[in-house]
Amino acid sequence: MDKTIFIYCDGACSGNPGPGGWATVIIYPENLVRELGGGERPTTNNRMEMLGAIAALSAVRDRPEPVKLYTDSGLLINGITGWIHGWKRKGWLTAGGKPVVNQDLWERLDALAQARKGRLAWGHVKGHAGHEINERCDVIAVGFSKGPRQALYEGPAVGCGYSLLEPGAEHLHTAASRGKSSSSKPRSKAGGYYLSLVGGCLERHVTWPACQGRVHGVSGARFKKVSSAAEEQEVLKLWGV
Repeated sequence: MDKTIFIYCDGACSGNPGPGGWATVIIYPENLVRELGGGERPTTNNRMEMLGAIAALSAVRDRPEPVKLYTDSGLLINGITGWIHGWKRKGWLTAGGKPVVNQDLWERLDALAQARKGRLAWGHVKGHAGHEINERCDVIAVGFSKGPRQALYEGPAVGCGYSLLEPGAEHLHTAASRGKSSSSKPRSKAGGYYLSLVGGCLERHVTWPACQGRVHGVSGARFKKVSSAAEEQEVLKLWGV
């Protein structure tokens, strides 16, 4: 029997900033599932992604088993596994000498991660790629962001209503797939792509990390995931583009 605790977390925000929600699903070795969720108003998408991970790691703080945490946030993965080391050396400044955004949450997350040193692994799952637990996290997070809020499940794994299989290769990001973007409309197996609007210039991205890399920390930047040309037109009309 696998003694690992598996965690999936996600965040959502209606606008950036705007009303936000976070979610996590924890799968315990004793075949129990616990869903957690919450929200803030106003907040940002990045804060919600981070709070989902913080809530999950806090919930298993006293458990001795190794933890595998899956997130679809490129910023969260890159930040906690890489960038944070440089930030701390520079006194919580970025490579450009600017204060790190959301330092308060990074410090909380880092403390939780350090407490599990050697017993915590991170996985980068693709958002909206059909993995059932990641999709469930999205539903919970969106519910806390803009409603209707979902009833949170806690009980035997057989009663949770979704598959507990780990993400397959089709659900995981690889180094080669990160950071690609295109000015033409991308095709996605999951039926969706991301729009970003910075300084009046629109771009479309196949992956969230690519979109996030463009809008993160940029004042006035806007972004949205859409699933069709019709939905894109609605968003652009809302943005006045």
